[in-house]
Amino acid sequence: MNRKTEFEKTINSIFRQRYVNLNLIVIDGGSVDGTIDLLKLNSDKIKFWMSEPDSGIYDAMNKGLKHSEADYVWFINSGDEIYSEDLLSKVFEIPVEYDAYYGDMVYIDEQGNNLGRRTLKSPPDELSWKSFINGMVVSHQSLIIKRTKAVDYNLSYKHVADLDWCIRSLKNCSSILNTKLTLSKFLVGGYSKKNIVKSNIERFKILLKHFNPLQVIRTQLILAVKFVIYFFSTRKKYY
Repeated sequence: MNRKTEFEKTINSIFRQRYVNLNLIVIDGGSVDGTIDLLKLNSDKIKFWMSEPDSGIYDAMNKGLKHSEADYVWFINSGDEIYSEDLLSKVFEIPVEYDAYYGDMVYIDEQGNNLGRRTLKSPPDELSWKSFINGMVVSHQSLIIKRTKAVDYNLSYKHVADLDWCIRSLKNCSSILNTKLTLSKFLVGGYSKKNIVKSNIERFKILLKHFNPLQVIRTQLILAVKFVIYFFSTRKKYY
């Protein structure tokens, strides 16, 4: 990362959590923008951090998994934020333990303004790996999963490896809870959005890997039609 200001907003949203049993791991790709100074300044609040060149965001996430000793893992990218100070307390006050927890998200701009929720996609009432035939029905930043259930990211995917990760990780889960909470704030303009054509091609390949090809084609055509209808009927931006 080379975005100190955005990163500072991210870790501050984590530091503000009222939930005490929280281990923060930061994997930095060799920043030269003052991020390292920020990490050193807050080292007493960070369980583990490292800064070295990597081969991309998913390589960094794999490093984070390697160093995680917590019961659950939750990936928050630089620029994204946890939705509220009491979020984790609300999630883990639930008496029954689940393999994974999921919820909604909102988009924000660089000034932190709320741009609203996703227009065509929202978390389904019930979630399984099969739900992802429709794409990222749950934001990667709004999925908390047991460390023992989480798999490594497939580094052969450069743009939407999070889709493949969600599918493969949730295949390991037998209990998944819809928290009915908004878990995260997502900064618009992420890596996959800036590489939209390559991302869509890669997304299609991932879906073909996990689902019946005819089912994938049919589902993607239906989603495309819904998008066109939505766009021309509302003229609203779809992130």
